[in-house]
Amino acid sequence: MAFYEELGLLIRARYPLVYVPTREEERAEEAITNVASRTGNRAVYIWDFVDGYQGNPNDEGVGRRNPLQALEFVEKLSPKAPTVLILRDFNRFLDDIAVSRKLRNLARLLKAQPKNIVILSAQLTIPDELSELLTVLEFPLPTVDDIRREIETLLGSMGNLPDPKAFDELVRSCQGLSMERIRRVLARGIASRGAFKPNDINLILEEKRQTIRQTQILDFYPATENISDIGGLDNLKDWLVKRGGSFSERARQYGLPHPRGLMLVGIQGTGKSLTAKAIAHHWHLPLLRLDVGRLFAGLVGESESRTRQMIQLAEALAPCVLWIDEIDKAFAGFEGRGDSGTTSRVFGTFITWLSEKTSPVFVVATANNIGALPPELLRRGRFDEIFFVGLPSQAEREAIFDVHLSRLRPHNVKSYDTSRLAYETPDFSGAEIEQTIIEAMHIGFSQNRDFTVDDILEAASQLVPLARTAKDQVDALQAWAASGKARLASRQSILSDRMKGL
Repeated sequence: MAFYEELGLLIRARYPLVYVPTREEERAEEAITNVASRTGNRAVYIWDFVDGYQGNPNDEGVGRRNPLQALEFVEKLSPKAPTVLILRDFNRFLDDIAVSRKLRNLARLLKAQPKNIVILSAQLTIPDELSELLTVLEFPLPTVDDIRREIETLLGSMGNLPDPKAFDELVRSCQGLSMERIRRVLARGIASRGAFKPNDINLILEEKRQTIRQTQILDFYPATENISDIGGLDNLKDWLVKRGGSFSERARQYGLPHPRGLMLVGIQGTGKSLTAKAIAHHWHLPLLRLDVGRLFAGLVGESESRTRQMIQLAEALAPCVLWIDEIDKAFAGFEGRGDSGTTSRVFGTFITWLSEKTSPVFVVATANNIGALPPELLRRGRFDEIFFVGLPSQAEREAIFDVHLSRLRPHNVKSYDTSRLAYETPDFSGAEIEQTIIEAMHIGFSQNRDFTVDDILEAASQLVPLARTAKDQVDALQAWAASGKARLASRQSILSDRMKGL
């Protein structure tokens, strides 16, 4: 339900205390005032710690630097007067025993009066004693229609509207930004050139990167890798290619739902992270990387707030790819953690979103240790498919050598016997193959010559692959995949051969 409808419903239902966490104070106040006007023509009072109440000459400055007095003011209003009171940054005073007690008293009183208190804050922090009384209502980032209207207003007034194609690209590039940031970046482009040009979209993309970095939750990741950069994994690549147009309007008209996401399970260094980057590049979508560890930081209650912020930002930037690396480390054994249930609540919010999301956010989660993952995460409906990415076969190792050597030595790649290299590197992962080539380059460089096949083989002989040092872990993963719980990413898999020896 949209913010306007939900807030209107809460006002009519006489929910006494509403909490709106947002960094867009001005736009949120405008929206709340609009809803109040449409819902019984309610008067709106706005309070902050520095200036007190504003909006009515008779009560100007009441409650200045006194949050308790700001609440007492509510009781002085006529019981029958329909009113919405907006309290800015009031979360800072909720731990005060007098303020908390007064809010609880008011919650009882306002059930019988057409009045609502709305707390506006950039952070969501709710003491336990108020958790049952406060209703949290998320304020969304600007929609496509909001952005379109704002750009038409700003640029149209100057006669500077771009052509329809450039206009649509401009609107898309602004998705995920607050309205204030959109206004700033458009003003910057106009100030620097006298008009906003199509090339100024780079300014918007940089503003978007800064916005994402400032959340300290998501990273705007450059995706330059191609599907062709992945050696092997043919089943996985075929699956991705078939869904390449699934985010288009034509797919919606056909009746196709948005793809939900992938879980990639496998041994370290087998190309799971590379695949996430290649998906974004191949589908021409922005790539957001989530460090789940950053969600669990700061004050009590902040982890849940960060999770909601992450979801809101990802959906505002949709269509996009959300890459969650090593998700097994974040949620391993969460039920037994002594964190007052924080991890459990974050996990619950996350998997509920995975199951119910309708936005075109394609989630790519990677995991090395399947045993550490909660079973709930692997249920059908969370992801479209779960792929097992195992050790490359000999043919796939040859393809991986070809990919790296073609990139590093495009003019004489044929001088390297990749068939021999693949044969001599059993149990090597893609990352280990890349490392042997780098080590061979060091050998050649130190001797003032180009590196050779023999250099690569020498480097390979010095490297003990993970498949041998962590044999039990690898065998357990292979056994799990062989039980049919995941689809094999590789067409030419060595899994069946390995399983014969288990």
